Amino acid sequence: MDFGDALRALKGRQKVAREGWNGKNMHLFYVDWCEIHAKKDEATVTVIGSLEIQPFIAMLTAQGKYVPWLASQTDVLAEDWSIVR
Repeated sequence: MDFGDALRALKGRQKVAREGWNGKNMHLFYVDWCEIHAKKDEATVTVIGSLEIQPFIAMLTAQGKYVPWLASQTDVLAEDWSIVR
């Protein structure tokens, strides 16, 4: 699949990944709603409750962490995208 196909799949609530990624279980997914429940501690300040967000694409990293994702030119031009089951 190319990036256009991958983007349509993301908007259709499917997970996608590139064959060229070498991290185990790495994939992208579409986020259009989230609720955060956290506490304030000495190191960080977080919000308790709901946040209104704009939709975005997120990645599950090889380390099992969730991060916002931004496409590189290589990602946009790649044709090794696939749907993750």
